[in-house]
Amino acid sequence: MEAPAARVVIVGAGPAGATLALLLCRAGIGVTLVESNPSQRRAFRGEALMPSGLAALEQMALLPQLDALPHRPLAGWRFVVNGRELFTAAEPMGGDPQRPCTLVSQPAFLDGVLRQALATNHLELLAQTTAKQLIWQAGRISGVELGDGRRLTADLVVACDGRSSRLRQEAGIGLSTGSSPIDVLWFDLNSPGAGPDNPPSPNPLQGHFTTVVGHQGVFSLFEGATGGIQLGWVLDASQPTPQRSPQEWIASFASQCPPDLANWLGQLGTGLQSPTRLSVQVGLAENWWKPGLLLLGDAAHPMSPVRAQGINMALRDAWEASQHLIRVLQPLNQPLNQIRCDSALAAIEQARRSEIQTLQTLQAQEAQRGELLRHNAILRCALAMSAPWVGGALGHHWSQLQKPLREGLATLLPAP
Repeated sequence: MEAPAARVVIVGAGPAGATLALLLCRAGIGVTLVESNPSQRRAFRGEALMPSGLAALEQMALLPQLDALPHRPLAGWRFVVNGRELFTAAEPMGGDPQRPCTLVSQPAFLDGVLRQALATNHLELLAQTTAKQLIWQAGRISGVELGDGRRLTADLVVACDGRSSRLRQEAGIGLSTGSSPIDVLWFDLNSPGAGPDNPPSPNPLQGHFTTVVGHQGVFSLFEGATGGIQLGWVLDASQPTPQRSPQEWIASFASQCPPDLANWLGQLGTGLQSPTRLSVQVGLAENWWKPGLLLLGDAAHPMSPVRAQGINMALRDAWEASQHLIRVLQPLNQPLNQIRCDSALAAIEQARRSEIQTLQTLQAQEAQRGELLRHNAILRCALAMSAPWVGGALGHHWSQLQKPLREGLATLLPAP
């Protein structure tokens, strides 16, 4: 069964797919958005909006709406080595004082974006629906076949279906991947309980993203946008997931922390949830488009979790793509100029690829520094002992290295 033709079919309602759908719908362009999951809730969704992502939201006129969502501006970044604080870098780290790194509930944000898109009456949302394969016609992609047998034809298909993108594979587009030495175990921690005989200790995180390096390993923890504590434990990709009780995990965390943080973590008791193992994949699609098809977000460039680039680059992808696509998909009610459309797809890749490549390189360098510290006990000891004298200089140097990862490298197209 073939449905009436849509102007655009977008597969995947994550940050890239949802915001692109909204931007096209605002321009009066018909969009069918296909999402396999019943809701935006996942075991893990990145929360950190860097200034680069916030700049994209400003161009989309979505920045003011963060105030109505669960969100938390980050106070800064704290690094602890062998139980001693090495340095703290305060937000916004010399940049725009109005744009500190901000944690936001991604499910709440995406739900709000989709509500706005639906309100335009130009969006058809197909939830709990799988895109099975691409439809080809005369050497051009002209739609998708769904898992239930329906066929959606369109002027353009945009694949925002994640790092394991089925549509990327269907199109025969290869993914150049680099080997990652690490995976991450992601924990949800309940805040320490309180009672008449157990008053709560002051929260020592104080809004800081805190990274702890010690004899047992490396982990980072922070207060999430919706409350509670998020913690990521780094382990070798080849290592099996350690089988530990909640109390044993808490003891591992606390053994590497300064006393205030160790005591606070110790109050968690059995409030630690079982971890989710996140496989780290980094890659770059050999090309991001074929006639009638565009890849965006993780489908085009799976990102390392270092400095939360995934959501920020997805938003920047969506803004850039929208500004090129609106020009070729309007005026409405006219046949698509396929040559202009393909030129726009090539221009989108050209505009975005360089930033992605550079940031992936910087992420790898940041990860290599972390791995050196994780595996070198002598270096950890030297840094911990000399922290009172060298910590300030190290913090300043680290802050300078973070600038491109925070602010991005490409200049976003201005809003019309």
